[in-house]
Amino acid sequence: MKTSHVDGGLPAPVQLPASEVDATQAAQLSREIRRLAEERNAVILAHNYQVPEVQDVADFVGDSLGLALEAQKTDSERIVFCGVHFMAEAAKVLNPDKKVLLPHLSAGCSLADSITPESLEDWKERYPDHTVMTYINSSAEVKALSDICCTSANAVSVARSLPTDKILITPDRNLGQWVARQLPEKDFAIYDGVCPTHDVLRGANVEKTREEHPEAIVIAHPECREDVLALADEICSTTAMMERVARYPEAKTFLMATENGIIHQLRKQYPDKTFVMADGCIGCRLHCPYMKVTALTHVQRALEEDVFEILVPEDVAEGARRALQRMMAVPRD
Repeated sequence: MKTSHVDGGLPAPVQLPASEVDATQAAQLSREIRRLAEERNAVILAHNYQVPEVQDVADFVGDSLGLALEAQKTDSERIVFCGVHFMAEAAKVLNPDKKVLLPHLSAGCSLADSITPESLEDWKERYPDHTVMTYINSSAEVKALSDICCTSANAVSVARSLPTDKILITPDRNLGQWVARQLPEKDFAIYDGVCPTHDVLRGANVEKTREEHPEAIVIAHPECREDVLALADEICSTTAMMERVARYPEAKTFLMATENGIIHQLRKQYPDKTFVMADGCIGCRLHCPYMKVTALTHVQRALEEDVFEILVPEDVAEGARRALQRMMAVPRD
C-alpha cells in the first residue's frame, strides 16, 4: 500500500521566500491568488503554523482535521492545502471526490515520518491485545492500520471512550504520556516518536522566560515534554488556544509553548494582548521548517498548474477513513 503524488515535476524555485515578501508584493500575489481561486473553484486552507501572508490569503485557518472538515462544507472542486503532507492526505481521504493540492512537495512532517506501516505492524505484534489509537499526525497508510484516530484536542476523550483498557498510542510519546496521566485506570503502550519542534522545548526555557514575564499565563501544546506541561496553566490544541486566551480577560501577557506560527492569529484576534514564545527566543527554537516552506508563490503555482495533487489508493483511503470516522463519532468531553 502506497500513497503518492501525481507527477507534477519539482516545485519552482522560490524567488521570493516567505520571510522576504514585502507588503506590496504580498498584496499583489494575494489578489492574484484570490482571483485564481475563484476562477478554479478552489478553497484555500492554511494551518495555524503557516507564514502570516499564507494564513491571510486562505479561506480558512485552523488545525488539520478542522480544515479538512471545512472543505467538506464547500462546493469547491479543488482544495489547496497549505500545510504538510499528512494533512493534505487526510483532506483527500475525507473529500475523495475533490482534487487536493499540496503547494510544496517538501512540506513533510518529522513526527509523521517517525512511524511507518512496517514499524506499526511490529508494535502491533508486540502488543496484540491493545487497541491502536493513532494521532492524526501520521500517514494515511498508518491510519489505515489503526483502529481509531485522535487529535490533540480529543485524545483523552477518544481513549476514554474505548471499551478496552489496553491502548497502544502512536506515534507521539509526549501526547501519549499526557493522555496516560489523565487516565491512570488504563494500560498504555506508547510509541517512541516526537515532534522535534515541540520536544526541543525544556521546562528550564519556560521558567527563564517566565522570570521576564512573571504574570504571564502559560499555554502549552500536549506535544510538549512533561516538564513543560507541568508549568502550563492551559494544555490544549492549537485551535483551542484561541478560546483559552479569552478565559483570562485580566491577563495581559501569554507565553505560548507551541510552533511560532500561532502568534499571527492570536495577535489578530487579541490585539490588546502580548504573546511571547515560551522559548524566550522569539520562537527560533519553536520553528517547524516544513510548515514554513510554503510561500505565496507556491500557492499561486498550485492554482495555475494544478500541482501537486495528492492521491491516496482506495484500499488505504478506506482504512484511514474508517479510523477517522470512528474518532469523529466520539462525543467530546
